[in-house]
Amino acid sequence: MQDYQYPLDMEWTKEEIILVVNLWQALEDSYEKGISAEKFLEAYQGFKTVVQSIGEERKLGREFEKLSGYSLYKTVQQAKAHPDQKLKMKG
Repeated sequence: MQDYQYPLDMEWTKEEIILVVNLWQALEDSYEKGISAEKFLEAYQGFKTVVQSIGEERKLGREFEKLSGYSLYKTVQQAKAHPDQKLKMKG
């Protein structure tokens, strides 16, 4: 993990924060060491139970990409296109 903070909303419950952090960690894994698309999509589905608005998802995704260089949008698209493969994103 790099030296940055995950974009979080302090109004979320502890359980919601855990779901969102799980996605950010899965996104990091997809760039740093690789992760199965299935496992990434599971983390993404948990994230979507907290962040249901596409606008909020885009906002948080852009914040995280600005901090880390890792694209949530590109990774989700890749995982959905190849759900049975391992994700190893290049950034």
